[in-house]
Amino acid sequence: MTPLVVVLSLPLLTALSAIAVPASMRVTVALGGVVTTLIAALWLGGVVWHGGPVVLVLGGWQPPIGIVLRADGLAAALIVMSALVIAAVAAAARYEMAPTPAGPRASFGFWPLMLLLWAALNAVFVSRDLFNLYVGLELLSLAAVALVAISGTAQALASAMRYLLFALAGSLLYLAGVVLVYATHGTLDITLLGARVPSPVDALALGLMTAGLLAKTALFPFHVWLPPAHSAAPAPASALLSALVPKGSFLIVMRLWFEAMPDLAAPSALLALAAMGAIAVIWGGALALVQARLKLIVAYSTVAQLGYLFLVFPLAGGDGINQPWAAGAWTGAIFQALSHGLAKAAMFLAAGIYIAAVGSDRLGDLRGLARALPMTSFAFALAAVTLLGLPPSGGFTAKYLLMTSAFASGQWVWAIVLAGGGLLAALYLYRPVAALFTREIRVRPRAIPRAWQAIPLALAALAILLGLLSAMPFDLLQIGRPKPAEDGL
Repeated sequence: MTPLVVVLSLPLLTALSAIAVPASMRVTVALGGVVTTLIAALWLGGVVWHGGPVVLVLGGWQPPIGIVLRADGLAAALIVMSALVIAAVAAAARYEMAPTPAGPRASFGFWPLMLLLWAALNAVFVSRDLFNLYVGLELLSLAAVALVAISGTAQALASAMRYLLFALAGSLLYLAGVVLVYATHGTLDITLLGARVPSPVDALALGLMTAGLLAKTALFPFHVWLPPAHSAAPAPASALLSALVPKGSFLIVMRLWFEAMPDLAAPSALLALAAMGAIAVIWGGALALVQARLKLIVAYSTVAQLGYLFLVFPLAGGDGINQPWAAGAWTGAIFQALSHGLAKAAMFLAAGIYIAAVGSDRLGDLRGLARALPMTSFAFALAAVTLLGLPPSGGFTAKYLLMTSAFASGQWVWAIVLAGGGLLAALYLYRPVAALFTREIRVRPRAIPRAWQAIPLALAALAILLGLLSAMPFDLLQIGRPKPAEDGL
């Protein structure tokens, strides 16, 4: 059995098992599945690193009749990052989602929902068929919506309903584009579509699919569902919603524009995607500045950080000639996705610890907590280093590659966006860090186990190591990289 089969099937099987086994065994079964899948994800990354992309032809039928799954360097990197985040979330959920603090419904539902979300993510990362990607997206959205509503409060249900409406609208738009593609070309395989005979319908299909995916990625102006969802969900669920869920839909956007239909990358379309990303950076940062709750600050930071990802489109686009800076822009965007996933999960898990310690995430109630919870506060500050893009973090590597591409291509306006976003991030992250490290302790916290505090610290450290040891992930991302990512769109 190949590691690709394990990372696809084991989370789903473990989710079903977690529902069926007695309550006393649920956490043990779930954690066993998490650890085993994490090992398989690392195994898959090693196989891709040493032997190139791993391809699985389902049923032995080649496209367009059959479906192909392919783990290239991009998919392997996202699978490994997701496995590390989910392993950390599962470890934290042992404390936060136990029946006593979370309630019986949340403690029962969290584990299978987390595992179903993981199974959907892995399927999206390796799928090469547009309808197969739609199925993965639907399972991902349904699991994420349920995690938002899991507490059962009025705020959680309202936030989940808003998220569901945006997710359904995005799904319908994406599916409409898929229908047009199949009706025109008779195939949904991404590789075959890259070699298709162009049709006037293609632009409409790509536009519909992209619009649907932007709604699921929470790119401005489709971001309005994300902050309320983070605010209402338990901290482990918020970590999944911020670090992982948007990466699934963003990956499909990258597959569409760089592999399936790179010939449709008109400069105006690339500029529109980057403009929405730039507005997201500024808008999300500005709103994070005025929030009084830690989870909302981190949530609006997610809106801003996701905007950086879409700067890749004009930086990797141009007038049809080879562009040596395109590869740096493409790699920088993926580095941003990886480092953001690790750092943002660390921040939300740290926020969960603060809520457990003092019963609130309002900045006024967090004053002085660095004295009582030094590991958690150091983890939050370390994650902030990554989001600010300071050396030697993975965020620095990402922004360095993007900014270098901006200057090399003469598109200095995007370099200004990168610098301005970093300045805004410094301003809004200074507020919680300053509150945590002040001398005055506003609320006496209850004791938090050191093992729990070590979890976000490990993730924040991994985000730093991503920059310190960037050569290996950099090389991994080049394995199976599409041609337009090398020469430009």
